[in-house]
Amino acid sequence: MSKQERHFFWVGGLLFLVILTGWISADCYGASKGTSSHYLIGPNDLLHVYVWKEPDLTRDVTVMADGRITFPLIGEIMASGKTVAELKEIITKKLTKYVTAPEVTVIVNESRSRTIYTIGKVNRPGPYPLAPGMTVLQALSTAGGFAEWADTKNIIIVRREGGKEIQLHFNYKGFIEGKNPVQNILLKPNDTIVVP
Repeated sequence: MSKQERHFFWVGGLLFLVILTGWISADCYGASKGTSSHYLIGPNDLLHVYVWKEPDLTRDVTVMADGRITFPLIGEIMASGKTVAELKEIITKKLTKYVTAPEVTVIVNESRSRTIYTIGKVNRPGPYPLAPGMTVLQALSTAGGFAEWADTKNIIIVRREGGKEIQLHFNYKGFIEGKNPVQNILLKPNDTIVVP
């Protein structure tokens, strides 16, 4: 292989790695910002709606508790449960009555609907963003660990499923001793971890 061919090979390989790294980073960034193609918008999410060449229509909107947003000219729109692409399509269709060929972009600036709560005897109780794949143990760590006198054998995860409230138990002491590792479940939005 000539020197020129080796140089071409190395430059091509390096270019491939740079493109691959950028693609992976962009994909991860999009997921963390809540703009993944599978992300479902939820109550309290902060959205940025950009309408090209229409500065009076471009704005940040918060999804209300009932799942709707209010947007100029078109009023209330159900956003909760929709993907960014679906919401963009709805806004674009409704704006065509008022704007010629509107070009709309929707971005999730803050994913506030994906929140978990920790209460009781943890060092930093309160709401926390639900990271993808977050478990009970990770949430307890995020909340600063246990406060003094915490009952680590009787932790409860309160969850709403099918319109009903259920309670799941987590025995931290048993878990770290290797007993029943399946109890370290993946958390879902709005789960509340109660540490008595």
